[in-house]
Amino acid sequence: MNAVSRYGRLLLAAGMLAAAAAHAQAPPKVGDKLVMPDVQLLDGTRLSTTDFAGKPLVVEYWASWCPYCARQNPHLQKLTDAARDKGLRILTVSIDRDEQAARDYIAKHGYTFGVAMDNEALRAVFGKRRVIPEIFVLDANGKLLEAIPGEMFEEDVLELLRHATPRS
Repeated sequence: MNAVSRYGRLLLAAGMLAAAAAHAQAPPKVGDKLVMPDVQLLDGTRLSTTDFAGKPLVVEYWASWCPYCARQNPHLQKLTDAARDKGLRILTVSIDRDEQAARDYIAKHGYTFGVAMDNEALRAVFGKRRVIPEIFVLDANGKLLEAIPGEMFEEDVLELLRHATPRS
């Protein structure tokens, strides 16, 4: 009987771990409050959780091999340029397995938006990717305002500037 109850506890523990892992990989829903983790950018810049606090944020997931991302990223660069002094932070996350491929892609195209590599801490917040490109928009308090899967037209990407914090 003791062996059965021990086995039962192991099964229960395994089930709870599996459920927790599945939940951690689930994408957030509009309206959820998200807390950004510390992020290391490819250029060496370290952004802490407090660097994201109080600022609206656009997060785009992409890959160097994705043709839809290749069409969308020039629009994201235009958004980055337009948002530079308007209080809207732009962060992109490469899902490339090879960091050098992401570095080469950014250099080849001359992109200046911040790039981080996907990792467990980001997946705990945004879930596992099922579609790329994918954009998430958070307000200044970390509330998820939009989750936009798939390629966007230039005018739709540039319209994300509406989330910028008005300067006084």
